[in-house]
Amino acid sequence: MEREQLQDLLARLTLDEKLGMIHGNELFRTKGVERLNIPPFTTSDGPMGVRKDYEKTKWFDIGTSGDQTSYLLSNTAVAATWNPDIAYESGKILGKEARGRGKDMILAPGINLQRTPLCGRNFEYMGEDPYLVSEMVVPMVKGIEENDVSSCVKHFAINNQETNRLAVDVNVDERALRELYLPGFKAAVQKGNAKAIMGAYNKWNGTHCCHNNELLNGILRDDWGFDGVVVSDWGGTHDTMEAAMNGLDMEMSVTDNFDEYYMANPLKKLVLDGVVPEAVVDEKVLRILNLMNELHMLDGDRYQGSYNDIEDKVKMLEAARESVVLLKNENHILPLTVKKGMNILVVGDNANRCQAPGGGSAEIKALYEVTPLLGITMLAGGDVNVTFKKGYDAFTTGNIWDDSHKEKEESWQATSLESQASREDYMESLTPEQEAANKLLNDEAVEAAKQADLVIYVGGLNHEQDTEGRDRKDMKLPYEQDSLIQRLLEVRPDMVVVMVSGSPVDMRAFKDKASAIVQSWYAGMEGGRALAEVLFGKVNPSGKLPETFPLCIEDTPANVYGDFPGDTNVTYHEGIYVGYRYYSTKGIPVAYPFGYGISYTDYEYSDLRIENTSSQDEVNVKAYITVKNTGKMAGKETVQLYVHALDSKVERPVRELRAFAKVALNPGESKTVELTLNEEAFTYFDVNKDCFFAEAGSYEIQIGANVEDIRLKESVVLDWDYTVMK
Repeated sequence: MEREQLQDLLARLTLDEKLGMIHGNELFRTKGVERLNIPPFTTSDGPMGVRKDYEKTKWFDIGTSGDQTSYLLSNTAVAATWNPDIAYESGKILGKEARGRGKDMILAPGINLQRTPLCGRNFEYMGEDPYLVSEMVVPMVKGIEENDVSSCVKHFAINNQETNRLAVDVNVDERALRELYLPGFKAAVQKGNAKAIMGAYNKWNGTHCCHNNELLNGILRDDWGFDGVVVSDWGGTHDTMEAAMNGLDMEMSVTDNFDEYYMANPLKKLVLDGVVPEAVVDEKVLRILNLMNELHMLDGDRYQGSYNDIEDKVKMLEAARESVVLLKNENHILPLTVKKGMNILVVGDNANRCQAPGGGSAEIKALYEVTPLLGITMLAGGDVNVTFKKGYDAFTTGNIWDDSHKEKEESWQATSLESQASREDYMESLTPEQEAANKLLNDEAVEAAKQADLVIYVGGLNHEQDTEGRDRKDMKLPYEQDSLIQRLLEVRPDMVVVMVSGSPVDMRAFKDKASAIVQSWYAGMEGGRALAEVLFGKVNPSGKLPETFPLCIEDTPANVYGDFPGDTNVTYHEGIYVGYRYYSTKGIPVAYPFGYGISYTDYEYSDLRIENTSSQDEVNVKAYITVKNTGKMAGKETVQLYVHALDSKVERPVRELRAFAKVALNPGESKTVELTLNEEAFTYFDVNKDCFFAEAGSYEIQIGANVEDIRLKESVVLDWDYTVMK
């Protein structure tokens, strides 16, 4: 339909019909207008796949098998690939499956910056660097929306903790806001053409983000030109007048009193009383009609989608392979050599744990999930004896945000707005009985390790810790795993340690003692197979960390500056010094730096050449680097380009990621990598000019394998100042 036709359709709607389109009429659906052939608008959670179906008005699982679906990689795992093509393919599968399940909008991707390792939802996000986030979110959004499905990029904005998430007021300086916390959203809107944005639960400058005028009308619409739909987080709306006037288009919540939602009868009264012009409602409805039109919901010519397609499982396996990060490999313990008649011992609860059902709204009713134990056993073969010892008990019966163990009990989400968990809830030390039980499991694993030919430990976190609704208390491994790992390494110093988690853990207890350490993630339904392929050398690991792994929580900037998680207010005292910007600039040692990840082969960097053809109107700098695989195994290396302002008039981090490229190389092969920089690569946000600004002067182009492994450097001079709109 043309714009005029949509406006004609709008003119034929009654006030009640309009209001029905801008708030939930079911838990995941608004009301349609049958007489005008306007369908309801259906949404679904989707950070890691299309969520299972609930009854229309109650949080009860419908209890059929028709909503078993693909379990995709967490966004942190996708980011660890450093491969935008994988982000695109992941989005494409997610969008196709959402459409195949009859959804109009998938509530994904999540891109909040990982300000601290302790945020419970970090596993849903794409790392600590705004440039990496931007480069990964754009193709993911495009992949989703190829399928006549809207993405809904979340949570806008500065939603970096779960503690007191519905009420906490976040204070962040303008420069940090613009340089760190907003670029991913800006890229999703301006480069990805995202059709919808989800407001965050928290407040900013005293007003809830779901109806914050400065955020939604000022930044999102006026500064960035967004003309799509703004959706509230479920239960994120708190005021009718603000919701009406400050940019919210669609209100959703977790309760079934739909007519009492803020943008239902309360808004109707304000309109009828003349307090809110009906034209304000019209603007919201017109944006929703335009979205429906773009999704072909009004003309019937719509892509139908499908789900659980065989070919998509192969793509998810390929993605999972590239997400695995090899952290340590002394004495070339990896890849493992498997021989006929071998006894392989696998230890650790995470080896045998299905992660798909947990984590909160990221939960997935997976068609299947290959666990690490299953992946190892499948690849080892029939003449190899694989034995499993739990080693420790996670003592989980389904956490407060995981109703997978229930059949006809109401989901946690029904009361999620009332029962705000704290970091202390559900995180107590083991009881004496649990300690005794774990001691037996520890002893069994240690004894078995003495007899095995190979020992693989698979531990880390699970969705008791990586979960919506609460933050971790610290970075320590739960269930007293440190003690078990140390005991195992005493008898088997060649044991391979695998960490499965969505965020960093404190590895000091075993980091120096273990010879081989591998970081896995919540890597989807094929994650266990991909991990096994890496361990056995069928795949050369190529993942890179999308976030710094600090030594301990006491070293992290949010902890050092003392305002996490705060109480009713939290101030980001660290400013622009988040993640590696802090560690590199301040010289703080870390366990593993941002961008880190080693391989079964070696890569040599050489011949950096800078070509600067910038004019007074635009910056055009190209860096050319030769990368050679000097080892004996084919692999993929991610070349990272960082920029350091040598003579800036303002304080800036010692280096910032501004470009990267992943390149595949056979043994002995060399390739030239070309990386292009425009004016944005040299900017900071100038609070006095109220814009991004690149000042004339010298800049150092740094080429590295990670943020601390800079291989090549060359300076470039900008002869002019450049202003970039905010």
